Amino acid sequence: MPTRRDVLVLAGAAAALAATPAQAQDRLPAVATFSILADLVKNVGGDRVEVATLVGPNGDVHVYSPTPADVKKLSAAKVIFVNGLGLEGWIDRLIGASGASAPVIVASAGVTPREIADKRDAGHATPDPHAWQSVANAKIYVGNIRDGLIRADPAGKDGYDANAKMYLGKLEALDAEVKAAIAKIPADRRKVITTHYAFGYFGDAHGLAFIAPEGLSTDAEPSAKDIATVIAQIRREKIPAVFMENIADPRLMREIASAGPWAAKLKDAGAARAASHGAEWYFRLLRAHARHVDLWRTTYYHPLVGAQAIVEWVKGTGLRPFIDPLAASEREAFLARYLAGVAEAYPAEADGTVLLPFPRLFFVATR
Repeated sequence: MPTRRDVLVLAGAAAALAATPAQAQDRLPAVATFSILADLVKNVGGDRVEVATLVGPNGDVHVYSPTPADVKKLSAAKVIFVNGLGLEGWIDRLIGASGASAPVIVASAGVTPREIADKRDAGHATPDPHAWQSVANAKIYVGNIRDGLIRADPAGKDGYDANAKMYLGKLEALDAEVKAAIAKIPADRRKVITTHYAFGYFGDAHGLAFIAPEGLSTDAEPSAKDIATVIAQIRREKIPAVFMENIADPRLMREIASAGPWAAKLKDAGAARAASHGAEWYFRLLRAHARHVDLWRTTYYHPLVGAQAIVEWVKGTGLRPFIDPLAASEREAFLARYLAGVAEAYPAEADGTVLLPFPRLFFVATR
C-alpha cells in the first residue's frame, strides 16, 4: 500500500511533467513558414514547443516550391505561423492540400505596412512583406506569436508570457545597440545602393536610404555597361556604400547553347553571359572610385521539387537570353535538353526535392 510520502512524490512528478514537457513528442507541434519566423517562435515557445520550419536558412521564401515533407509537417501541426503581407504566396494552397485544421497565426497582423512600387504595373503598389526588419515590428510579431501559442496551448500561458517578456527585453537592447552604431554615421552618408528590396523597414527606422541601382534588375545578370551606370550614380549622388550580388551558374546553359543546331543563333548570348561572370571587371570599374572593395563568393542552395520545377523557375531569368531568340520548336528542344542536363547534374533527394546550387558573387564597395 503506497504511503502518504509516495503519493506526494507521484503527485509532484505529475505536476512537473504537466508544466514542462520533457520529451519532444509531448511538446506542442508548431510550423513556421521560414527560418527567421521560426526563431521568433522558438524564443517565445521555449521547451513547450517543437517548431518545424518549411523554408530553412539559405532558402528563398518568395519562390519556394513546397515538398511532400511540408504537407506532413502542416498536417501534424497544432498551430501554424505565417508572415503574411504576401510573402508566402504558396502557403494557402499548401495548407489546403495538407488538410491541416490548426489555427493559422499571421505574425505581421497589426503592422503598418510600407508600400513598394510594382515594377510590372506602373502606379500600383504592394505591401513590403519584410516587416521584421524593424525591431518595433518584431515586437508586434512576438506579441502575435505569444497569443497564438496561448490559443493553441492555454496551459502554457504563464511560460509563454514570461518568455515573450524576456525576449522583448532583448529586442529593446538590440534596438538601442543598432541606433548607437548608426548614430556614429554622418546623416549625409547613410545611403546604400543595393539590389535587395528587403531593408525598407530597417531604413525607415534608422534613417538609412536603401537605393535601387539604375539599370540593374535581379531578373538578369549585370553587364560591364550596367555596372558603369551604377558607378555614375554613386558619384552623382555621393553614395558611400554599395551592396550587390550576381546570381546564377550559367555553365550548363552555355554548353547547351553552343552544342545544338541553334549554336550560331545563340553565339552572342553565350559570349555575353560568359563575360558577365568574370570578377576582374568588378574591380576594374570600382577601384578608381572606391576607397575599399570586398569581394567574396558563397553558394546558395535553392530547394525545388524536381528538375521540371528548376527549368520553370530559371526560364524567366537566366535562360531568357538563350530561349528568347529561338523559334517555338527550337525553344522546346533546347528546354528538353536543358531539363535532361539538370536532372543528371542535380539528383533529387528522397522526398523529390532538388537542392539547386547557385554561386553568389558579392561585393561591397565604400568610398
